[in-house]
Amino acid sequence: MKPIHRNRRLTLVAGGGVLLAAAAVLVFTALQRNIAYFYTPSEAAEAAIEPGANIRLGGLVETGSLEHGDGLEIFFRVTDGGATMPVRYSGIVPDLFREGQGVIAQGAFNQDGVFVASTILAKHDENYIPKELQGISHKMKPAEDAPMTN
Repeated sequence: MKPIHRNRRLTLVAGGGVLLAAAAVLVFTALQRNIAYFYTPSEAAEAAIEPGANIRLGGLVETGSLEHGDGLEIFFRVTDGGATMPVRYSGIVPDLFREGQGVIAQGAFNQDGVFVASTILAKHDENYIPKELQGISHKMKPAEDAPMTN
């Protein structure tokens, strides 16, 4: 016959394992709903992405493709040099958003194959200088031949 304290300990360990497994299932379920995979237009064209699946589409805003619709609605195409995807967005775009610039759009494809973005993120390169600092940027860079002081 087993001692009572051993059965109680086994029950507590088993109960803790069940609670831990339930918590893990809840966390993974929540993550699955909120995860958004990143695709370039070429990858999105090759993948079988279901309409309505939340993804991120990234590339360059194709030059000459930006069109303004009613109100805040815009249409443009995102390209990676290999494929091009049409995008529709309704809202205020970031200051850095323009043709030829990098962009990441989060949203989903509709039944017509148009990517309907819910969020637009504009990317910039390492040479970006905000408009407010463009006139003083040369003052901020130290001279290459200036001696270093402590």
